[in-house]
Amino acid sequence: MSRTLIIRYRTRPEVADENSRLVEAVYASLAELGPSDFSYSTYRLADGVTFVHIARLNGAENPLQTLPAFAEFQREIAQRCVEQPATSEATVVGSYSPRT
Repeated sequence: MSRTLIIRYRTRPEVADENSRLVEAVYASLAELGPSDFSYSTYRLADGVTFVHIARLNGAENPLQTLPAFAEFQREIAQRCVEQPATSEATVVGSYSPRT
């Protein structure tokens, strides 16, 4: 069964770039692991401090939980945020992606 999770939070301005660096390290680890039943994207909104992560899990396991880079990202997330991460499950109503 497929699940979509949306996580949104707001960092303190002085640590937003560090947060981005930590997120990029997670993506580097995901590229090495190459999970085929998982898609993940992260957006930094125009205000520069709000981040939105979208995870689509097609399997039972979340591969992020196995990554040391993700553990490092989560380690001080509470201290980096002025608005703590809020997770919501979402249902895809529509999606478009061109075939390449």
